[in-house]
Amino acid sequence: MSDIESQKEYYDRVGFSERLGFGSRPAVLIIDMCRGITEPGPMFIEMSDHIPRINAINELARAIGAPVIFTTVAYHKDLSDAGTFGQKVPLLQNLLLDGKGSDIDPRLPVKETDHLLVKKFPSAFYGTNLQSQLSGLAIDTTIIVGNSTSGCVRATACDAISGSFRPIVAGDCVADRAPLSHKVNLFDIDSKYADVVESSDIIAYLKDLASAKSRAAAE
Repeated sequence: MSDIESQKEYYDRVGFSERLGFGSRPAVLIIDMCRGITEPGPMFIEMSDHIPRINAINELARAIGAPVIFTTVAYHKDLSDAGTFGQKVPLLQNLLLDGKGSDIDPRLPVKETDHLLVKKFPSAFYGTNLQSQLSGLAIDTTIIVGNSTSGCVRATACDAISGSFRPIVAGDCVADRAPLSHKVNLFDIDSKYADVVESSDIIAYLKDLASAKSRAAAE
């Protein structure tokens, strides 16, 4: 038995890892799929295989009118708006306001109906209007994709559940620079902060919502 399997057995026994399930009003949060991270460079995370799956989720969400919200990270050149996070992670100097590194990867089209949120810190919720936006739209489910698993994805999932949303993380649509960090953090996220599922499960869920919407419109 692997260490993770043993840990899961223990967690299941003591009361972690319950399933939240999907709600009825989702939003998709695409975390930091910007060129400074998804293209080769100091912050690079390989996500070429993930992008088609993320696009498929986005298209289905748009089709049912669910919000599709991209986040990016962008700082003033003096990094004063990065606070101590900028001191801890000097790599952030590669993501500057008006720099191409903060642009969303063109392989992930941002449509007119989508939203773009500029953040300064790991969580998409911290220091942004995301909580009020989702609450105002009566969203109950946050579908989280992007990077990095151990950083901004995890922080966003933690704040999503703290805000009483149902966080759903697509395990095959998130990535990290280090395989071990990715694996361990997916386990922790699934145990404590979100349901980690495959993109195929999310696609089936969105298709079910689309079918229900079509039936309601026909009645």
